[in-house]
Amino acid sequence: QVQLVESGGGLVQAGGSLRLSCAASGSILSINAMGWYRQAPGKQREWVATITMGTGNTNYADSVKGRFTISRDNAKNTVFLQMNSLKPEDTAVYYCKADRVRISTWRTGAYWGQGTQVTVSS
Repeated sequence: QVQLVESGGGLVQAGGSLRLSCAASGSILSINAMGWYRQAPGKQREWVATITMGTGNTNYADSVKGRFTISRDNAKNTVFLQMNSLKPEDTAVYYCKADRVRISTWRTGAYWGQGTQVTVSS
């Protein structure tokens, strides 16, 4: 099995910064990409950012571009999300996702973390 554990959420004032971490563990042979999603109360889960683990290529939602930075540590199957210039509208539960996780020669899957709360006060 594969487990994703997020950490680093919390309460911060508008304009502040937080750094989220997500570590994947278990019977992992490789991970193609990892990303962050968020879900605010009463809203659907939305994509925030993705990084390709091999190449380091990154993509961001327009709402966070220029403020958030996604990075990875391949040796530790860990991804980070540095969030700067936070706004109240960034308040949400942030979820980590690992895509195309190879757990055997013939099997791949996608996995989600349990989420971490980020609250930005005005």
